[in-house]
Amino acid sequence: MTGTQHSIQPVAPPRPGRLEGKTAVVTGAARGAGRAIATAFAAEGADLVLVDICAGIGAVPYPLGNESQLEHTAALCRAHGVEAVTARADVRDTVALTAVRDMALERFGRVDALVNNAGIVAPSGRPVHETAEEDWQLMLDVDLSGAWRAIKLFAPDMVRRRSGSIVNIASTAGLVGYRNFAGYVAAKHGLIGLTRATALDYASLHVRVNAVCPGNIRDDHAVEGRMLSEVARALDVPLGEHEALFTEHQPMNTLVDPEDVAATTLWLASEESRHITGSVITVDAGYTVR
Repeated sequence: MTGTQHSIQPVAPPRPGRLEGKTAVVTGAARGAGRAIATAFAAEGADLVLVDICAGIGAVPYPLGNESQLEHTAALCRAHGVEAVTARADVRDTVALTAVRDMALERFGRVDALVNNAGIVAPSGRPVHETAEEDWQLMLDVDLSGAWRAIKLFAPDMVRRRSGSIVNIASTAGLVGYRNFAGYVAAKHGLIGLTRATALDYASLHVRVNAVCPGNIRDDHAVEGRMLSEVARALDVPLGEHEALFTEHQPMNTLVDPEDVAATTLWLASEESRHITGSVITVDAGYTVR
């Protein structure tokens, strides 16, 4: 036989996305980590219900996600060829969340993953004795009870199907204390407790519940994040210097990117973590190791 023989290599079929055929609900999806999580899910094939308050809260001293930002998140998700619907809802409002649940089930027939990401970091910046009772209650109502309401509404469908993943976005504030942030710290500690208790409630029903604890997340303009700036403002840290100052406290000498949080959340929502429940995973560049 003369000439050069070339073996024909089979072309590998396209790898299906890790969330192909699944539907996920993400709260606080208008911007920041919520947007990063939503677009990461979309890139892996998930259809999405994107939820945000799209309004301000009087006691919160910074603007919350708005309708235009939420629609932009949806457009970024649709660019991956998935369905993405938006819903305006305050996680303090059971009636509004019930309407979101009903819409999601009518539109998609099921919800495979729930990401409780909605949260506020202020009003903060005061010691306990200077914290107004209404500010304390607001923090707990959004950051802790908001997740409880969503779980209460979305878990029954998962229980009925004996399948589902719930991911609560907590914080390193759920593991350690921060001066002048008692309400936020208490709410995030409570969210971790809720995660562990709920994981036991649903373990035998094959519905998994886990928590992600981000550290200082860089304010990435691509996702319109501003949480780190607001923490700096509450601590009277000069803006423009705050990233360098926060980085000094990170053992890895870097801040966390929104995509880091999204990747961990995606893994917990996928079948790759099918035997993991009740876990609390830090994404903090080593901050809580110290």
